[in-house]
Amino acid sequence: MSIITETIERIKLSNCATDSTFFQAVREVLESINPLIEADPKYQENSIIKRLVVPDRQIQFKVSWLDDKNEIQVNNGYRIQFNNALGPYKGGLRFHPSVNAGILKFLGFEQILKNSLTGVAIGGAKGGSDFDPKGKSDREVMKFCRSFMEELYKYIGATVDVPAGDIGVGAREIGYLYGAYKSFTSKSEGSLTGKPLFFGGSLMRTEATGYGVVYFASEMLKIEKKSTLENKICTVSGSGNVAIYTIEKLRQLGAIPVTCSDSTGFVYDKNGIDSELLKVLKFQKRTSLEEYKKTYHHAVFTKIEDYQEDSHGVWSIPCFAAFPCATQNELTEIDAQNLISNGVQIVTEGANMPTTPEATVLFQKEGILFAPAKAANAGGVAVSGFEMSQNASMDTWTTEHVDSKLKETMRQISQNVSQTASFYGHDKNYVIGANIAGFKKVADAMIAEGI
Repeated sequence: MSIITETIERIKLSNCATDSTFFQAVREVLESINPLIEADPKYQENSIIKRLVVPDRQIQFKVSWLDDKNEIQVNNGYRIQFNNALGPYKGGLRFHPSVNAGILKFLGFEQILKNSLTGVAIGGAKGGSDFDPKGKSDREVMKFCRSFMEELYKYIGATVDVPAGDIGVGAREIGYLYGAYKSFTSKSEGSLTGKPLFFGGSLMRTEATGYGVVYFASEMLKIEKKSTLENKICTVSGSGNVAIYTIEKLRQLGAIPVTCSDSTGFVYDKNGIDSELLKVLKFQKRTSLEEYKKTYHHAVFTKIEDYQEDSHGVWSIPCFAAFPCATQNELTEIDAQNLISNGVQIVTEGANMPTTPEATVLFQKEGILFAPAKAANAGGVAVSGFEMSQNASMDTWTTEHVDSKLKETMRQISQNVSQTASFYGHDKNYVIGANIAGFKKVADAMIAEGI
């Protein structure tokens, strides 16, 4: 039995029942790096695979806080510090009812390779809570964040572990968390990224992941000598930061993004989704996408209960490019069949692992360009790395400078992934290219530092 098969089986036995997404992510990576493992025995000799798939530490803690009725509420808090071979642990905090240790292990593992691909000296981690900011007052969110940080601050710092935002954690939450960190430690340092500008945040951090996704797709099309996104119909899922700024950048490049979605359904606007209206609906009013029709009467809103079985309506619309930007495993094999039947040419993941393994295999079998999340959505953590650099040097970069560096970073990642795939005999397979390129850098660092 090979070391890869042995490791997969061991993880399946110990994790699959409770951490199925983690098992899915690990299996996808390990099965695709086999060309590297076979080519160089040093990775087996140093047990890199066995060491990489186990987090350095998993921290779980209780978060007790008072709501506006002065009633005590209790949530779970987590931080999974997975690997710091390349630098301080780095990865977002997610506040959402679905958060548990298994989800965070999956995200933290993916973060190791994603951060490696950016070229920034940072390791991989993830954290969060099953706290739901939706429907909470600013004061309640502040109280929760302070209680959450009262435990988390013991494990983080500018050269130790630098959390960022994720689902449910935006500038408001990061501001409250950073204020609590300063209160508990008496330190003003780059202990978190995604901060408001007056705390030392970076311009363009909010837009970075979505913009980076589009930059990656554009570069991928260029590498493969395909036509550009200009005047092409694109479908996008989700309506959070990643989706909204993917839509915004697509429109800036002359593409026509015609869909977006949330937990209630999806909107189809043949003239192109208005990203500014989305910001109002989702960031200010925090309301359903059904409200979109009040401004654009020609738009069609389809409720989630009207979707066909085992499929998602957003992927039923004919398009040139698809951008899944909502959540994991949202694009199924049936969705992939619909997209292929409707002429899709490129699929670029904006969310973390939004495409099921079966759908991924189908896209690759049919010759559809497929960009995996760990490469395509690395723009967010890249700009977080830029923020760390600005904090360390007490400097502030302009929007133009950040955007230029983001675009160049995504170009370098796409080139690296493409060249790595070709070198190991899997031309055009960006999944294998991303996994090998990300793994090799981390593995070499692990070998260099010993055990």
